[in-house]
Amino acid sequence: MRQIPKNVSPMSNRERNAYVIRHLTDASLTLLREKPLSEISVSELCDTAGVGRASFYRNFENKEDILKAYINQLFSEWISEYEQNSERPLSDLIQSLFAHFERHRDVYSLLQERNLIFLLKDVLIGILGPKPEHTAIEAYSRAYVAYTLYGWIEVWFQRGMKESAQEIAGLFRMQQL
Repeated sequence: MRQIPKNVSPMSNRERNAYVIRHLTDASLTLLREKPLSEISVSELCDTAGVGRASFYRNFENKEDILKAYINQLFSEWISEYEQNSERPLSDLIQSLFAHFERHRDVYSLLQERNLIFLLKDVLIGILGPKPEHTAIEAYSRAYVAYTLYGWIEVWFQRGMKESAQEIAGLFRMQQL
C-alpha cells in the first residue's frame, strides 16, 4: 500500500501562530481605518488576513482582543526600554511613556478616532495597576498612579496630542510642586 505524502507546513506551531496573529493585527488596523470595529465581521477580518476562522478563535476570543494584544506588544517594547534605566525620576517615566505614544501616534490616534482608547486603559491598568497580592497601600497607590496616568493620556489624545512628551513631563513636574 502506497502512502500519500502529507502536505506539512514548514513552519512550527509557534511560527504559524505568530503568522496568524501578525496578519490578523494588520487586517484589523487596515479595516479599522475604513470603518468602526463594530462594523467589521470576523469573516471579513479573516478574509482580509488570509487566515481561517478557526485560526482566529484559536488565538482570540473577540476582535478587541487582537487590539489589546497589539497594545500589550507595544507596551512590552516600552517597558523593556524603560527598565534599562529604571532609577530615573517619575517625570522621566512620564516623558518616556508619552514619547512611546508619539512614536506610535498612528495606532493610538486610530484607537482614539474609533472610540477604542478604553482598550489602552485595560492594558495600562493590567500592567501598572493593583494586583491581588499587593498590600492595601500598594494596591491603592498603584491604582492612583495608573488611573491618573490614564486620565492624562486620555486628555492628551482628546486634545489632539498637541504637547510633546517633554512638555507633558514638564506639566507633570509642575503638579508635583
